[in-house]
Amino acid sequence: HAPMAAAAQGEASTGTTAATFRRVYETLKAELLRDDSFDFNDDALRWIDMLDYNVLGGKLNRGLAVVESYKLLKAGSEPSEEEEFLACILGWGIEWLQAYFLILDDIMDNSQTRRGKPCWYRLPKVGLIAINDGLVLRSQISRIFKRYFHGKPYYVDLLDLFNEVDFKTTSGELLDQITTSEGQKDLSKYTVDVYRRIVEYKTAYYSFYLPVGCALLLSGGSLDDYVQVKHILVEMGIYFQIQDDYLDCFGDPEVMGKIGTDIEDFKCSWLFVQALVRVDERQKDILFENYGKSDPACVAKVKALYKELNLEAVFSEYEREIYEKLISDIEAQPNEAVQAVLKSFLHKIYRRMK
Repeated sequence: HAPMAAAAQGEASTGTTAATFRRVYETLKAELLRDDSFDFNDDALRWIDMLDYNVLGGKLNRGLAVVESYKLLKAGSEPSEEEEFLACILGWGIEWLQAYFLILDDIMDNSQTRRGKPCWYRLPKVGLIAINDGLVLRSQISRIFKRYFHGKPYYVDLLDLFNEVDFKTTSGELLDQITTSEGQKDLSKYTVDVYRRIVEYKTAYYSFYLPVGCALLLSGGSLDDYVQVKHILVEMGIYFQIQDDYLDCFGDPEVMGKIGTDIEDFKCSWLFVQALVRVDERQKDILFENYGKSDPACVAKVKALYKELNLEAVFSEYEREIYEKLISDIEAQPNEAVQAVLKSFLHKIYRRMK
C-alpha cells in the first residue's frame, strides 16, 4: 500500500502548494515585464497585464499536477525549496500554454465566455489583437524556461516536450475544426475513430502527459524510458474528455457551474458517436434532424433519444472497464513512485461529477 499512502500524502500537501504556486506566478510576471530583450514602453507594460486575465482564473489543475507529481516521484525525500520552485515554474509553463490555446480557441469557436468572464477577444479594447496576445503568451514560455533551465541537463528535452505537445494539440484542434465544419454538412463524418483521434491530440497530451513529463524530467528521468506511462496518461486523458461529454448532457449544471451546449454546437461528442452506431433508421432521422439546432425542443429530442438508446448505461460500463484496465496497466509499472503519480491522477477523475 506504499504508493497509495504516498498519493494521499501528496494530496494533503497540495494545500500549501497552491499558495506557493501562486507566489511563483507573481515572480514570473514581474520578470517578464523586466525582460531586457525588448524595450517595453508604459502602454505595452500595461497591456501585458493581460496575463492576469488569461493565465489566472482557471482551476490551475495542470500546473499544480506538476508539483504534486514531482513530490510523489521524490518518494520519501522532501524536495528542496529550489526544486519545488522549479516544479512550480514548469507548472506555470503549462498554464501559459493553456492560456495561449484558449485565447485562440475562443476566437475560432466564436465563444462568449471563458471561466465566468467574457472571452479576452470580446473585450472592446482587445478584439483581434487577442491573436497576437496568444502568440506573446506562447513565446513567453521560452523566455521563462531559458532563464531558469538553460544549462540544466534536461533543458533541450524540456523544450522538445513542450514543442511536441504544442504540435499535437494544435494538430488535434485542426482535426476538430475541419471535422466540425464537415459534420455540419454531413453528420455521418462523426465516427468513434475520428472522435478518439481528436480527443487524444487536442486534450490528452497537454492535460495529462505534459504535467507528468515535466515532473519526470525534473526528477532526472528520460522520457524515452516512460513510453508506457505516456500511453496510460493519454488513455486517461481520453477518459477525462468522455466524462466531460457525458456530463455536458447528463451532469447537474448546479454542480458543474455551467450549462452544456454540445448538442446545440454540433460537437463531435462521445454521446453522438455512440448514438450513431446504435440507431435504427427512424432514430437516425430524429438525431440528424435535431442535432446542432439551438431550439430547446430539438435539444430535448436529442437528449430523449440518448436516454432511449440507454447511453447512461453505456457510459457506466465504459467507465467501469476503463478504470479496471488503467489500474492493471498502472500496477504493471515497475516503479512504485510512478504508480503513485498515475493513481493520484486517476483517483482525481474517476466518477467525478464536475
